[in-house]
Amino acid sequence: MKTGNSTPVTEFVLLGISNTEGLETMMFVLFLIFYIFTLLGNLIIFLTILASSNLHTPMYFFLGNLSVFDIFFPSVNSPKMMVFLLGQSRTISYQGCASQVFFYHFLGCTECFLYTVMAYDRFVAICHPMRYTVIMSHRVCTGLTVGTWLGGCVHGCILTYLIFRLPYCGPNEVDSFFCDIPVVLPLACADTSLAQMVSLTNVGVVSLTCFLLVLTSYTRIVSSILKINSSEGRRRAFSTCSAHLTSVLFFYGPVILVYLRPTSSPWLDAVVQVLNNVVTPCLNPLIYSLRNKDVKLALMKVLVQIVHPSGV
Repeated sequence: MKTGNSTPVTEFVLLGISNTEGLETMMFVLFLIFYIFTLLGNLIIFLTILASSNLHTPMYFFLGNLSVFDIFFPSVNSPKMMVFLLGQSRTISYQGCASQVFFYHFLGCTECFLYTVMAYDRFVAICHPMRYTVIMSHRVCTGLTVGTWLGGCVHGCILTYLIFRLPYCGPNEVDSFFCDIPVVLPLACADTSLAQMVSLTNVGVVSLTCFLLVLTSYTRIVSSILKINSSEGRRRAFSTCSAHLTSVLFFYGPVILVYLRPTSSPWLDAVVQVLNNVVTPCLNPLIYSLRNKDVKLALMKVLVQIVHPSGV
């Protein structure tokens, strides 16, 4: 599309979630409850891991990183979404829109890498238990964690550059409650084929590679667990992986539905994005606390110390 004499876009208008007129107050209350629960739940998990020496292991080191991620990720879009649900301005600046795209994909890619690293940690713990402490040393865990965050940052930078190097000089209405590639890119007044191809390839390659690595790890894990003679041993081995596997399924479902489908459905995309942005981050504290005996015991101990500090 030719730009002509059109004025460059300086702000975008977020149209929100379609077919929700009249439900803004109810949605605001629900999203606020989920958001507060997400922040508190993940903060409690993080502080529990930090305060409990028996949780200073690679598995909980990565879980602590996941809790930090689940505090940051919904904070990219939820505050702005709740502002316009209150009837405030639906506009977002050009720079604010670019920031949302960057942080959304930076953190999303970091989560993808982090789940892969957590799957590798479980693979080493179950398939090579005698060498676990050697393989998953503090130096290795730190390197893997730094790598996940740096990799996510590079991913976010590439996608943001591809999308916002294009001129935006015409329509500025974003058919969603936040800025993301599928809804922002069609507004560009230039050829978007290269950006579409590279962004789809980038997201697809990263997601597929991580998914295959997770799948490979769990194939080996299941094979090793089935070789355990005692039923109690098999049950304990499965229980250490079930929480992580549940989180992985919650993560890859939205990615596949939003980014890897051949055709786009704005309403379905909005519903899936709400689940991904608001609901899933608040489920991880429940998944990892209710299904993990060590976390529950450590959490109870920390709560007892807070309520009865003199008894410590």
